[in-house]
Order: sequence, then C-alpha cells, then structure tokens
Amino acid sequence: MNIPDTQLPRIVIIGGGFGGMNLAQSLKKSSYQVVILDKRNYHTFQPLLYQVGTSGLEPDSIAYPLRKIIQGQENMFFRMADVSHIDTKLSKVRTDIGDLDYDHLVIATGTKTNFFGNESIENNAVWMKTLPQALNIRSMMFENLEKANRIEDPVKRKELLRFVIAGAGPTGVELCGAIAELRLHVLQKDYPDMNTDDIEIHLVEGLDRVLPPFSEESSKSAQHTLEKMGVKIHLETMVDKYENNLVTTKGDLSFQTANFIWSAGVTGAAISGFGKTALHEKANRYIVDVYNRVHGFQNIYAVGDIALMQSEEYPKGHPQVAQPAIQQGKHLAKNLKRLTKKKDMLPFSYFDKGSMATIGRNKAVADIKKMHFSGFIAWIMWMFIHLWFLVGFRNRLVTLINWTYSYWNYDKAARLIVRPYKQNKVLAKED
Repeated sequence: MNIPDTQLPRIVIIGGGFGGMNLAQSLKKSSYQVVILDKRNYHTFQPLLYQVGTSGLEPDSIAYPLRKIIQGQENMFFRMADVSHIDTKLSKVRTDIGDLDYDHLVIATGTKTNFFGNESIENNAVWMKTLPQALNIRSMMFENLEKANRIEDPVKRKELLRFVIAGAGPTGVELCGAIAELRLHVLQKDYPDMNTDDIEIHLVEGLDRVLPPFSEESSKSAQHTLEKMGVKIHLETMVDKYENNLVTTKGDLSFQTANFIWSAGVTGAAISGFGKTALHEKANRYIVDVYNRVHGFQNIYAVGDIALMQSEEYPKGHPQVAQPAIQQGKHLAKNLKRLTKKKDMLPFSYFDKGSMATIGRNKAVADIKKMHFSGFIAWIMWMFIHLWFLVGFRNRLVTLINWTYSYWNYDKAARLIVRPYKQNKVLAKED
C-alpha cells in the first residue's frame, strides 16, 4: 500500500464519514501515524443527500475532499481503498490495493441500505446512501418527467408521474416534501403543457405514524403538513415486492409506478474477520464498551453508526445519526492521546442535541429535549444546524446562496440530467 515506515504507533481508520473524519481531525499533531481508508476520496454530508436527489443542491456542495482534511500533516495519510477483511490475529487490514498493518484500528464504516432480504426491491428500486445514488434519483425523476410530457398513453403517463416512497423516517419525509415543493413551485413552470396536478406522491410506512423516532406531537405535525402539501400517506402498510414497475403490499394496496424510492431502513456496513460475539447479528453492528472498544479486543474500536454501545438509556445503542458519530470520533481521539501519556481512558457519554426533519419551505419539526417545535421556527433551526455542521467554508457559502436563491425565487436550479439513470442493481456495485 506504500505507506511510509514509522516508529510511531499506527492508527488505521476505515471510513471517512462523520465518525472517521472527526476522529482524524482530532488526531492532528498527535504521537501517531494516522492512515485513513475509504473507497471514495470525499466525505459526504448525508443529511442533505435528499436535496441533491431532488435538484435543490449540486453534489459538490455537500462533499469535502478527505485529503484536504489532512493537508500539512506529515504523519497522516489517505488511501482510496475498499477494505474486504480484517485479520485480527495478524493485526492486518486487507484491501483491494494491498494489506496494511495496524497498532490501533478504528472502524467507522457507517451503514448501508437494508432490504430485509427482499431481492425484488434491491434489484429494481432506487435508494439513497451515496452521492451517485442521489444523482441516480435526480436523473430518474427528470427523465420520467420528460417521457411523461411527450407520451400519449394515459396509463403509462400516470405510471411515470406517480412517486412512491417507502419508509416515513426523516429521509422519506424530506424526500416527499421536496418533491411536493417541486410540483407546486417549479414543474408547472418547466412543463406548462403538462397538468402537474397529475403528479402523485405516496408515502408508505409499516408503522402507525410518520417519523417514528420523533415525539408524537412532531409526528402528527409532520403528517398534517405533508397531507396539506398533497402527499398521500399510507400507514401500517408493508411493501411486499417491486417488479415490472408494480409495487405490491402485504394488503390490498398496490401502485403502478416508474418511481419507487426505498428509504425504509439501514443496517451496519460490517467487515468480515470478527467472531459472532463481536457483532450484533440482528443490527449488524459491532458491540463496543464505553471506550468504543470492540468486544473481545483491546486495540480495535468502532465509532458512529457501526458501533453498538448499549446502556440503560440506550438499550438498542445510540441513534444512527450524525451526532453520536461526531461525538464518539472526538472522544476516541482524546482517549487515544491519553494512552500515549499512560493515562486511563475515559468512558463515553452521549449528549443528545435533539432530532429534526424538514418538510419544505418554512416547514420543519424539531424535538429538543422535552421541547417540540414546528413550522418556521423549526425550519430556521434546521437550516442553522445543517449549515453549521457542513464541512468547509465554501460548502456552507454555496449552500446558503442556493437556499437563499431558492427561497426568494421559488426555484431549484440543479434540474439537470448529467448522466443517464441506470438500474440500481448495476449502479450499487459501482457506488
């Protein structure tokens, strides 16, 4: 892999998401050699992927080069590599570009889309975990709108104009809101010869309310707002299959659609090489102690979505969102620095900063401790928080300019088909 030899202990970080990136940033000028491995050369701000998928932002405004994070650090290195296996006995990481020894290993691989074993959905739906997949959704959407604008068959046209989103978590809710705003403010101008009222948006959820992790008050508010925007919500409805542009459920409901987006769940992106005691089989997450050490190992750690740190307050582990990853990455860096000074590590304690989701212009919900906000106030809070945590001044500035432009002009400027839509079964292997 061509990493310089060193007398310093080597920390290998697998993954440049929120956990891995914050860990690396916090280890600058430390007494370690740090090597970051990721199959992409950039960090993705995943909370705003839906805006790329619905033409609100260009992809480079929510991505940040991983090499820029370590600029000027002589003992920090990045390699674009796909990690296939961890040899815990030899303390070696195996990748597609060669093997690498480690003294300390940190796994920060996050999650991947969970299809719950349903091959018809995995092979035929689109989903959104990476920038290329968000662009795939954007291309699919606008290609189908172009087809619908020129087709004469009313049944086929309806199929092209019907959007079905499975999963009413934050991603599903935000996608529905963004598509509804496109229909209301943008598409009727772009397609004056099309009746945009024919565009249908359906949100399908297996549980009894939208935004299940949120408070009941925020859930009701989000559902009411979506329904006012024309989104048709189907609760306690489980998707069974998606084949030949037909979504079938485990009830009587079915949808003929060319636009089916799966946002119904995630699972840990674990790497092979660990026994069953280290990995929680159902969640596919590494079981870690209060120091983020993987169960059974003293020099292997996991942070963020891939880490399952169980406690009385969080029996199923911390929520798989950005904040636990950010906090765990920074805290682990402090503990690794303490080890070089022969000091004991300190246990991790999560500070819950709340949950929020945006639905559209001036519309959002937020749960902060026992307080619940909705509407314009929650929307301002959501914008401020997301701008604050975007990586890089340029990205913050570009995103703010885009949002300001869109707010005053009721427009989304990135309505471009920059690459043809490809079936996700093929695309997923590339992404």
